[in-house]
Amino acid sequence: MSVLLPYFWPCFAIGLVVGVIVGVFAFHKWPRRKRNLALAIGVVFAIAIALVWHGPLGAADRLAAQVDRTARTGLNYYETPNIQGTLHRNPLSRTLVLTGTPATDFQRTELARLFSQLPGVSKAQWGNSPAGTPLMVEGAAIAVLGFLFGLLLAYLIELHRRHNAQWNW
Repeated sequence: MSVLLPYFWPCFAIGLVVGVIVGVFAFHKWPRRKRNLALAIGVVFAIAIALVWHGPLGAADRLAAQVDRTARTGLNYYETPNIQGTLHRNPLSRTLVLTGTPATDFQRTELARLFSQLPGVSKAQWGNSPAGTPLMVEGAAIAVLGFLFGLLLAYLIELHRRHNAQWNW
């Protein structure tokens, strides 16, 4: 499972749609103050919808369950039943935490290297080390990126409208 499609693509699409809608209204002959207010409200709205996608709509839980299931399958394949691999929680991040019975140094380094390559995992580590960037922050950042692309599309739409406004047949 790639993280791009089931989790980050909807966040980007949310930002893109909100950006186009807000941008079409903001770039259509509004004074600068109203335009800036509309853009600020649009960014907040895109982030809020992305956070709703993350939490109440369950995208983060589905992602965590899939990565945990893939990690368990991999650990079973490598015949290490006493080792568990789960995504770091509180807050949820894409860091896979490996715990369990003591392993040799070779096993520790190789399992961390192998499981950091799982789809949906940014890095794998042993124990309770500090985690990486929370998943909700990554989703919000992707939504803002989508919002900026939406604004670019809205700006191009407005340029096209202004250019065609000169033709009075």
